[in-house]
Amino acid sequence: MAAEPKWRELGDFLRARRGELRPHDLGLTEDEHPRRVPGLRREEVARAASISTDYYTRLEQGRLPASAPVLDDLARVLRLGSDERAYLAGLAGKVLPVASPSPGADVAPFVLRMLDDLAATPVFVMGPRTEVVAWNTMAASLITDFSAIPEDERYFIRLLFTDPAMRSLYTDWLGVVDLALAQLRMDSARDPEDARLQALIAELIALGTEFEGLWTAHEVATRGTGTKVLQHPVVGELTLDWGALDAGGGCTAIVWTAEPGSPSHGRLLRLADLRGAGRSSLTSASPGTGTGTGTVT
Repeated sequence: MAAEPKWRELGDFLRARRGELRPHDLGLTEDEHPRRVPGLRREEVARAASISTDYYTRLEQGRLPASAPVLDDLARVLRLGSDERAYLAGLAGKVLPVASPSPGADVAPFVLRMLDDLAATPVFVMGPRTEVVAWNTMAASLITDFSAIPEDERYFIRLLFTDPAMRSLYTDWLGVVDLALAQLRMDSARDPEDARLQALIAELIALGTEFEGLWTAHEVATRGTGTKVLQHPVVGELTLDWGALDAGGGCTAIVWTAEPGSPSHGRLLRLADLRGAGRSSLTSASPGTGTGTGTVT
């Protein structure tokens, strides 16, 4: 079969990424003798991706297309970033599942520094399925203690329905839920069949929450800016503006601020004084310990 231009480019791309990795990247033992070419061997990549060496060889030679599941496995084995995954999918004309941020790996260092530096500004970072992957002390003080929630349950949309603290925090809880679901529905268009998203939806429906009726309304909205009124159990009513910032790696940072000089601004400062400034925490934090790469107090 003659190679099509996109297949050839896909094969060249796979070969280039393979050449950048070493055996220890896949947990393999380094050879005693130098390799003739740098990087991994084709059979090592094929074995890690659970495909035959012959099949992988033909992919690199541009002799056939690849299915989305195979490309997803190869992206994992070759440690492709979000931009590289998107490029691979474009070459193949496929839609790949949204990669889930690994603990801290896809949260850019400048974002973590921002979380640390904004001592009186609540900030948290979400992945593409609303998984909360990083936050600062003020976000935990304002919203809920994310570190006390197991990682596989730490989805913002899930917490809106299951965490009593979240339900009582928002004066217009239903409006907040409507918008959050519309935003999630918009994000899900990138991969409607995403297995982890589907599992989350099934879980929320099974919990017997109001989720199913709201989700099936199929409302959509983008994340941008807005204003919410909160009733905090310690400092009282807060009128806060929020904005969504691209945090890289498929993640979004949500930043909360108050009008300078307003009662809400004063109450945010009071909350910061009561709880103290701390470092950001990542999904690597052990549930219930409040510690990770930093601490949440």
